[in-house]
Amino acid sequence: MDSPHGAAVKAEDFGLKGPRGWAFRGVGIDAAPGSLIAVEGPSGSGRTCLLLALTGRMKPTGGHAEVGGHRLPKKMSAVRRIAALGPVSGVNDLDQALTVAEQLREGALLQRHYGAPVRAMLRPRAERRAAAEARIAAALEAAGLDLAALPKGGRTSVRDLERLESVRLSVAIALLGSPSLLALDDLDLKLSDTERTEAWDLLRSVAARGITVLAVCSEAPADAVVLRTCPKDPDAPDAPEAAPEAEPEGDGGDTVGDAENDTTNDDTKGADDALAEAGRA
Repeated sequence: MDSPHGAAVKAEDFGLKGPRGWAFRGVGIDAAPGSLIAVEGPSGSGRTCLLLALTGRMKPTGGHAEVGGHRLPKKMSAVRRIAALGPVSGVNDLDQALTVAEQLREGALLQRHYGAPVRAMLRPRAERRAAAEARIAAALEAAGLDLAALPKGGRTSVRDLERLESVRLSVAIALLGSPSLLALDDLDLKLSDTERTEAWDLLRSVAARGITVLAVCSEAPADAVVLRTCPKDPDAPDAPEAAPEAEPEGDGGDTVGDAENDTTNDDTKGADDALAEAGRA
């Protein structure tokens, strides 16, 4: 696995509004490459939409951001090429019907097909297979997932993984592409205090490799660069009108359309519409 340079993440007055209200707004950040960034806030406060916007999967409607030198929303496709998603429910869920080994091979195959240079695909089959196995082994080591410790090794079904093991598997698959930015949603969901500590230790180790990490959580650790979101105050005056809705970048990539968001519920209504669209892309 390559050692990429992390992506600097900058934003000023960054926001996204759909027909049913703001998903998030007024976001500002200036994080150096290799930072550990935590998006902290309660469910329903636009955390997932902010994560998807900063990784080029949702089109913002207010302010501006820059990821790895690529300005959003103009360079969404360029940001997607350097930003990999870890677990994001409804967008890139693990396939529960596969084994862990099958899920990893599928990830490596997709990466080779979409992310590798053409000359790599012209190598002999045995050489390609050996290269893929080496990348998988390096990604597993970086994610702290020991296949030998699983009940059936690589033949363990994805559906039988514990929550933290699933997170590690998703991180390993994301790292196969040597991203500059790794983004994860709901990092601390359904984790015990001990598991939560292990999860943050994992992300610190990834950041220590030079990869910028962006993680959605309910409570950020003290050493993280923190982005906070909160539900929209219904009594607060509305912000100036932005674009009527968040539209997908028209490049045929994994974009998100119709970002219709009502931030008063648990990422429901418009956010659900947007995430469902992201999952189909």
